[in-house]
Amino acid sequence: MCKSIKVSMTYGNGLWDEQFHQEVLFRPGETENKVINLYPEIQYQIFDGFGGAITESAAYIYSLMGEEQKNKLMEAYFSPNRMNYQFVRIPIDSCDFSLQQYEASGKPDFSDFSFERLEKYILPMLDDAEKAAGHRLPIMLSPWSPPAYMKTNGKRNGGGALKPEYAEVWAEYICRYVEEYQRRGYHIVALTLQNEPKAVQTWDSCIFTAKEEKAFLLDRMIPVMERHHLEGIPIYIWDHNKERVYEWMRDIIDEQTDARIAGAAVHWYSGDHFEALDLCREKYPNKKLIVSESCIEFYKFDIHNAQGAAQWLGHEVIGDLNHGISAFFDWNLLLDENGGPNYVGNYAMAPFFYHTEKHELQPHLYSEPLCQDKFLENLSWISCGKIPTLSLPWLSYKCGYLSCQGFAACGFRRNPLQLRYPRLQFRKGRDRLSYLPL
Repeated sequence: MCKSIKVSMTYGNGLWDEQFHQEVLFRPGETENKVINLYPEIQYQIFDGFGGAITESAAYIYSLMGEEQKNKLMEAYFSPNRMNYQFVRIPIDSCDFSLQQYEASGKPDFSDFSFERLEKYILPMLDDAEKAAGHRLPIMLSPWSPPAYMKTNGKRNGGGALKPEYAEVWAEYICRYVEEYQRRGYHIVALTLQNEPKAVQTWDSCIFTAKEEKAFLLDRMIPVMERHHLEGIPIYIWDHNKERVYEWMRDIIDEQTDARIAGAAVHWYSGDHFEALDLCREKYPNKKLIVSESCIEFYKFDIHNAQGAAQWLGHEVIGDLNHGISAFFDWNLLLDENGGPNYVGNYAMAPFFYHTEKHELQPHLYSEPLCQDKFLENLSWISCGKIPTLSLPWLSYKCGYLSCQGFAACGFRRNPLQLRYPRLQFRKGRDRLSYLPL
């Protein structure tokens, strides 16, 4: 009995009608060519899925779009029949990708606490994403800065540190944020303690050392979460570039903190540093590693080398997954034609741009072929020889090592891009393996 795989390659914009399909038969006796080896006993990390960030900037641009364009965008990202993004990351208060700085409360007793700012743009976009997904989306919350009055420099931007006398108030503030989302029916599944804790930025930022973050976690965050019955929400430390993630885990994780730390979140802005992920996996095999933010900043992006940018991102995704990453978050899901708005001019690429003058939705680093084109139920996938275990709400399906020959195609605008990394999907119960575009 012959087995077969279906090979799919996208071109153009990677749309469904712009695909080449071919079925390849496997005949008995062909043991050298057209060989796919599966070793289920060799297993790697559980992979939870892909996601992206709903910032105020992304949600504001989304509000300018027509209903048909909104539906197209949400279906592309969150529909189970399309990319099937599994997660959303949302900042606690403002970040650089906001229209201006804002805080839900400026008083220690939270008497003025309000979600009015989120209700205007972020929550409507989140509601549409959940409608497209057909279920409540798991949300990760990340703070860029405590309110200005809690900081040593008296402002949200420019770094500064958390004043010790406000440490418990800050922990209460974070829990208040979580509870407000929960009160509205949203599903908060993860927290990071501080976005980029070693970066002094012109936008919202706050400096922590590993020692300070550990003390805040042990002495304030854990007790306050327990008091609010939020101890079941996983906490991820670091939330910064990969090159220092091992040191942060080494300095924070011990017998006191181990049970409350789910893992570490990393960004990709300082280079590959895949060996840092290997160290973390070796030393802390029970901790998850997630990419919580990834984009190409405009100062690094050559608009005349779009293929290079797509190849760069493809390299990053493949490398991260092959070195232990359990989830991968895009940064802004949507921006305008200038890579904004960004109140300090820190513009960046996004998978989709909306041209505010032409009123056109424009795919750029077109995320459908680049990420997880048809990440469907009862499906696991394989990248570069290693296959993580797939974990979705409806499925936990373990696979092992695969070796194969071939190429994956990336449909980017009008120029197909060949990457020397095979990517295949295996649909349980259907005896089918398919090449997927990156």
